Amino acid sequence: MGCAAALLGGTIRAQDAAPRKKILVAGGHPGDPEYGCGGTVAKFTSLGHDVTFLYLNRGEKGCPGKPARECSQTRAAEAQRACRILHAQPRFADQIDGEAIVDAAHYDQLRSLLEAENPDLILTHWPVDNHRDHRAISTLIYDAWLKSGKASGFYYYEVSDGEDTMLFSPTDYVDITHTEARKRAACYAHASQSPDRYYGLQSQVTHFRGIESGFEQAEAFVRHPESKAGLLP
Repeated sequence: MGCAAALLGGTIRAQDAAPRKKILVAGGHPGDPEYGCGGTVAKFTSLGHDVTFLYLNRGEKGCPGKPARECSQTRAAEAQRACRILHAQPRFADQIDGEAIVDAAHYDQLRSLLEAENPDLILTHWPVDNHRDHRAISTLIYDAWLKSGKASGFYYYEVSDGEDTMLFSPTDYVDITHTEARKRAACYAHASQSPDRYYGLQSQVTHFRGIESGFEQAEAFVRHPESKAGLLP
């Protein structure tokens, strides 16, 4: 049965199975959406919803000792494997790792992409983050959402809270106790990115969010106050 628990305003309640949705999950690099909300994505796809991961870049500078082109090929292939595990579709915005550009042309590009995807729900990085690529995709996708007339739900996720994400105060939680194994497998698909270290950090976050929300493990989100509520599984 497609029911899950959500914590809203301090109260846990059951949600009925929703009609099929399209979800767009925007992240700076291959691996960011998987680490930030892979358990939630696994719940969405297990319920029959369609999920697309939008990566701002291909992580060209994330493989020490490898040329950028070789690294981008490696990381794009890892993203493909991770998406297969989560039953999501990958898409790349073709910016360069560590050189994110936020200007009129890239605002227009993201707006066109969002119009083409026409999602029911957008998940993206919290804008107060130590990595400029995370901040960039958050700003670009937020502007596209505004230009769309706020037609989609809009929620922020966290990554490595305290190391990357800062000042994150959740409004919503998703129980990922039964999808954590798929999230872990998707994160470990990014074998070039020291998953033992980074998954260890993210596991601390999901256990802490579980303590906050009353679950074994949970992912936390901040819902934009002008976004429709109740869209998480």
